[in-house]
Amino acid sequence: MEERIRKWRLILGKDADKNNDEQVPLPSEMKGMDDVLEALYDSERKAGLGSSSPNVNRWLGDIRKYFPSSVVQLMQKDALERLKLEQMLLEPELLEAVEPDVNLVGTLLSLMKVLPKKTKSTARAVVQKVVEDLEKRLKNPLRQAIQGAINRSVRNRRPKHNEIDWNKTIRANLKTYQKEFNSIIPEVLIGHGKKGQSLKDVILLVDQSGSMANSMVYAGVFGAVMASLRSVKTYMVVFDTSVVDLTEELDDPVDLLFATQLGGGTNINKALGYAKELIRKPEDTILVLISDLYEGGNENSMIKKAAAIKSSGVQMVALLALDDQGAPQFDKSVASKFSALNIPAFACSPDQFPSLMAAAIKKESINDWMAREGIVGKG
Repeated sequence: MEERIRKWRLILGKDADKNNDEQVPLPSEMKGMDDVLEALYDSERKAGLGSSSPNVNRWLGDIRKYFPSSVVQLMQKDALERLKLEQMLLEPELLEAVEPDVNLVGTLLSLMKVLPKKTKSTARAVVQKVVEDLEKRLKNPLRQAIQGAINRSVRNRRPKHNEIDWNKTIRANLKTYQKEFNSIIPEVLIGHGKKGQSLKDVILLVDQSGSMANSMVYAGVFGAVMASLRSVKTYMVVFDTSVVDLTEELDDPVDLLFATQLGGGTNINKALGYAKELIRKPEDTILVLISDLYEGGNENSMIKKAAAIKSSGVQMVALLALDDQGAPQFDKSVASKFSALNIPAFACSPDQFPSLMAAAIKKESINDWMAREGIVGKG
């Protein structure tokens, strides 16, 4: 009987009987279902989520937690109408005039399955515009930071004659200058790093849940930039309850973003298991887990996998967000456990990411880097 009452309470909403002072208690999962239903269907809160906002992305992810796919698609279509997104998405002229907006891209990608076919080309044009804008802003800082860090961290100390970096060799041997011979004695030879060979492996492991939509967009752009550098081998792996390797899509960040399936559940344990298989040279591998750390799989196994990866020599960091808007809600308990393993957990802005990668490549203490950047760890 109580179960039937609770179901009717979900169907009718909390204001169905305003004269009844007794509230129908809901267990936590039903409370979550009630919240997402209210946000969309409560007449007093129509469009209350706000179009093109992080709240929309989170809501799109939440509905997948509580309802089967057929219901999810119906609610998404209702959201397009009630949140007044449909009109905007169907007007190419309006979309073309929109300023680049990462939130809008996250929303478009989350709704891609229910967009009318004729609208998808317009949506793709908007995503392309935003990606190009982000590349203009972020490409050079990231390339310069990584190349500079590689040059400083990898030096050939036993170079052949044609590999000698004469400028660096001369500077390193100035103390041996012999005035009478007007020459230096090259006690130390410094060579160029080996060209055409990846010197560092970077694994971007990105959560596809709805709240991580903006982070996914930035990660896609950064992944594509790093994939263009010969000195770095970049892997792009996205996950929800399953794991998808999108490394082959890194040559086109727009195609990569359209290959994602934003809004599913979360199984970090499975994702770390896949990432572990990609590690070839632990001491030269950087693993960046981008997730709010809400684990839907086996948390104990996840922590053990993270500990094993860290102890193997991999540099691992957990970014709770790669976004300008700071850290969203995240699992504080898991962040604390990561911190105990010396795996920093923190939010990082896109402008800080190049510097973070440079510090990781040079094997600097990430905690020291965070202190310089004024970032407070969440563990």
